[in-house]
Amino acid sequence: MKKYNTKIDFPHSAIVIGAGFGGLAAALRLRALGYQVTVIDKLDSPGGRARIMSRGKFQYDAGPTVLTAPILFEELFSLFDEKLEDFATLLPVEPWYRMQFDDGATLDYNGDDAKLLAEIAKFSPADAQNYPKFKQHTEAIFKQGYEKYGSVAFNSWRMMFEALPALLKLRADRSVYHTTAHFFKHDAIRRAFSIQPLLVGGNPFNTTSIYSLIHFLERKWGVWFVKGGMGAMVQALVKLGERHGIEYRWNQTVVRLSVDPLLQKVNGVMLQNGQNIVADLVVTNTDPAWINRSWLNEQSAGADTTKILGKPSFLQSINQRVNQGIHQRINQWFLNKRYKQSMSLFVWYFSTRKQYPEVKHHTILFGKTYRETLQHIFNGNTVPTDLSVYLHRPNATDQQSTEHDSFYALVPVPNLKADIDWKVQGELLKLHLCKTLEEKILPDLHKELVDDFFITPEYFKEQLLSTDGAAFGIQPTFLQSAKFRYANQHKRYKNLFFVGANTHPGAGVPGVLLSAKVLESLLKTQSMA
Repeated sequence: MKKYNTKIDFPHSAIVIGAGFGGLAAALRLRALGYQVTVIDKLDSPGGRARIMSRGKFQYDAGPTVLTAPILFEELFSLFDEKLEDFATLLPVEPWYRMQFDDGATLDYNGDDAKLLAEIAKFSPADAQNYPKFKQHTEAIFKQGYEKYGSVAFNSWRMMFEALPALLKLRADRSVYHTTAHFFKHDAIRRAFSIQPLLVGGNPFNTTSIYSLIHFLERKWGVWFVKGGMGAMVQALVKLGERHGIEYRWNQTVVRLSVDPLLQKVNGVMLQNGQNIVADLVVTNTDPAWINRSWLNEQSAGADTTKILGKPSFLQSINQRVNQGIHQRINQWFLNKRYKQSMSLFVWYFSTRKQYPEVKHHTILFGKTYRETLQHIFNGNTVPTDLSVYLHRPNATDQQSTEHDSFYALVPVPNLKADIDWKVQGELLKLHLCKTLEEKILPDLHKELVDDFFITPEYFKEQLLSTDGAAFGIQPTFLQSAKFRYANQHKRYKNLFFVGANTHPGAGVPGVLLSAKVLESLLKTQSMA
């Protein structure tokens, strides 16, 4: 096993709560640092948002279907002198995405610049001429946002102030759409090159243009799919961990964190079955708002509660006079004011008795409107009727079955702050989605179905403990990025750390993998201090 500086005195044991990509990566990095690591998850299998949905002979990737920055996975295996290719096979996707507009016109987005310029020129020769400038701009953002700050903890305001001049010079105060519109004039091209924030839970019209770096990240390392599905990568990480001594425990529900208020440290976790597991350090891949509200009964991990509510003694005096239930509702009100959650998702998983070979691996179907639809999704209180759809067909890259085709169709929808009865609206939206797909890309779909089910925002709240059923945690706006996101380390309990979509650097598979790298840098820095 690869070793770090053996003079560094690391604690002996660590618990990681949540086995999404962020938690699995954190566990591996902790193990490489010498910790005895136990991973706990309430679900019956690993992966979190990236788990596998199994229904007899039908299997579906629950969430992420796009793998970018494979170097981040390769790093995890290299920590133990292992190779990714010995555990999983990456397959190139071609084209990366097919974007289909409401009038039927398509743009194939791929890794070949010459082909991409030809695709853009179909809509606007002038925009094709401007593309190299756009790519150069996203590269500059990538060098700052990803290479310089992506794996560094923003644990001080000094660091934030040091980063601001460079970010503002690149106009990080602008939205992704505003930046895209600066380079492109055709509406279809503006849509095609501004949708990246939706991959991390943001509205292109108010997400900081820092996230334009996603474009160059894709150009740098490509777009891949894992043979056997993204769930195969989850299994590869678990297998790697098992080979090197990590313990994994499924179907284990955490009910609270054990804390020592005098020493201001977390001692371990209490499980629903009454078992108390002791550890020197706890890392959680769970929504920080949930942790502070339900496991610690505190305010947001991103806020300094002593400054907001006074010292602990003052908080205790408030608790003595105010009903606990009311206090919790006040906490919830504060959290909702403090952070704005991302939109949620409706995802329909289905298989057909026939195959649709003309359908590409990733197809983005745009609705009639763009800004109006996004406004509805992020601020509306009803199910959208003008659907924009992301369609995933893994058979296009990885022939998993010769007997049938399996898909998932993803529709961004309002989160649970909207007053939508999903028990009723879920079925209605599925019928509307089926009709939309039949008209645009999958003829006779309703006749060909052999298996199907769907998830709604309630899944993200109940199964993944996400505030308001948000699919990607908090939105990636400028004032919810870097130092303004949830802290990677708890402000009071210094041995409690956070990884995943809500922390720096943000949502998406590369983001949550980088959050584990931030954890590693924090531990190594503090141990040598």
